[in-house]
Order: sequence, then C-alpha cells, then structure tokens
Amino acid sequence: MDRVIYIAMAGARETTQQLAAVSNNLANISTKGFKSEMNVFKALPVIGEGAKTRAYVQETTPTADFASGVLQATGRNLDIAVKGQGWIAVQDASGKEAYTRLGDLQISLNGVLENGAGQTVLGDGGAIAVPPGQQLQIASDGTVSSTPIGQNQKAVGIVGQIKLVNPPEADLVRGDDGLFRLKSGQPAPTDTTVKLAVGTLESSNVNPAEALVKMISLGRQFEMQMRVLSTASDNDKAADKIIAKV
Repeated sequence: MDRVIYIAMAGARETTQQLAAVSNNLANISTKGFKSEMNVFKALPVIGEGAKTRAYVQETTPTADFASGVLQATGRNLDIAVKGQGWIAVQDASGKEAYTRLGDLQISLNGVLENGAGQTVLGDGGAIAVPPGQQLQIASDGTVSSTPIGQNQKAVGIVGQIKLVNPPEADLVRGDDGLFRLKSGQPAPTDTTVKLAVGTLESSNVNPAEALVKMISLGRQFEMQMRVLSTASDNDKAADKIIAKV
C-alpha cells in the first residue's frame, strides 16, 4: 500500500510538470527562434527508516531542444537568423547579458537596436546606437553599417557589430523570460565563426504533431496514476473494515 501511494503520487506530480512544459511549447509554435523545452526525470531512492518501500521520480535540470528551426525568407533588411549553431547577445530586463535566436530587429525610440521582444541587441561594446536618419544594413558577420536616407549610398559608416556567441549547449540554461544564459553567470566570448542569414527569420523548432501526441499521452498517464491512488484508497478502506470486524 505504502509503496503504491508514493510511486503514483510522485509520478502524478512530475507528469503535471511535463504537461506544463508541453503546453508552453504548443503556445510558442509561432514564436520566432523558440527552442522547445524538454524534461528529464530519474528515479531516486528515499533514505531513512521505513523508506525502502518508497520510490520517487524527480525532474533533473530542465533542458531544451537546440535543433534549428526552419529559416524563412522575409526580404526585410533588419531580419536576421543565425545559421546553424550560435546565439545573438541581448540585454535582459536586469541589464545583464543573455542570448536568443529572435532576430526581428528594429530601431527603438531611444535610437538603439533591439529585437521584437524589446530586448536591446548588444555589440562587443554594449548597446548599438543608431544615428537618426540612417538606413541600416547588416552583414553576415553581424557588422551593422548605415547610410543616410536619401543620400549617396556609398557614404557608408560602421555603427557597430552584433555580438554573436556559441557556448557549449550543456553550459546554457533557460530563464523564465525565455532567454538563455551561461550557468556560470558570466558573459560568453564572441565567436567569429557564427554567421547570420540576413532578410530571414528562424521559426520555432516545436513540432506541433509530436507535441499534441505527447500531451495526450501525458494526460493518460496522469489519469492512470490518479486511478492507482483511488484504488489504493479503496483498498485501505476495505482493509480497515476487515480489521474492525476482527
């Protein structure tokens, strides 16, 4: 009885976490550059007197599917996508460096380069400031150049260079804001081998069919675990009645 209750209870608890992750993935099917969330679980023994009959399952460090999404041409000169592995450095809400694959860039009201989520794009020297009245071009290495609108297109000036990084995937952790950071909390070094596709955006790498099938499967698992708990409760009540008659 004791063993059944703890196994079913732990399984149901972790299944709800998996359902939350799959639901989040489905909600971000159309989010550009989104990386689907993955959950890994492991069985853990319980240490202590009377604990040998109990078994738990617990989530290990959540990770992400780092596979690239589909590159979709937009023709817009401020849309960029990372080719293959790599990340675009941005500034998070706390002012620290973080990493994303979202490349729908624009010029903010403050005259700095940011993405569609309002996150400031970083260069090696900080935020990339754009002079007023300029038209921007972005090169595959992240170099941002400008030309005065309506003037000689040969009068090109360098505004800055987008910081592109490629730290080991095992060193990255996703935050609640959807941005990735190094586990050490330190900024990643610039990687000059990372290249951009200009006039292109990367789609989410979530597979809708697989996510829906997984959600149905998890729902059935949770239902089964609830039935086990209900059966254990019924058996316990029946045993109490038998003992009461003795």
